Amino acid sequence: MKITLIAVGKTEDKYLIEGIDKYLNRLKHYINFSLQIIPDIKNTKNLTEAQQKTKEAELIAKQINPTDVVILLDEKGKKHSSVSFSAYLNKQMIGSVQHLVFIIGGPYGFDESIYNRANTSLSLSDMTFSHQMVRLFFVEQLYRAFSILKNEPYHHA
Repeated sequence: MKITLIAVGKTEDKYLIEGIDKYLNRLKHYINFSLQIIPDIKNTKNLTEAQQKTKEAELIAKQINPTDVVILLDEKGKKHSSVSFSAYLNKQMIGSVQHLVFIIGGPYGFDESIYNRANTSLSLSDMTFSHQMVRLFFVEQLYRAFSILKNEPYHHA
């Protein structure tokens, strides 16, 4: 199985970049993982929120194949504990899913077309985090999930 995280906009804070890179390097030992960055939309001051979401959706859609299982990182999504998230990933692997695609939207969330394309959604918390921080939290949780599946000591339940 391959896992891709698609995120709108680049990460600017050095400490977040370093944290993300740390977990990207660790994930290499478990899974074929890639991080795809969709560039920020230019001239957003001239666009409504809906227009900005539509433009982002067009760019996101180009990164998704029809057979991909798409999971939105969304505040209204299903909540998991770290252990249940690892079980979810294991179920996908056992079910012969070839490509899981997780998506972090732009500042206004997702266009309706992306919600319609998604297979499901996942919430990392009831709290709201910056889109840049969510990337770090997600890759850490992904690493944690694989360490749980391998019975490694990273996760102390």
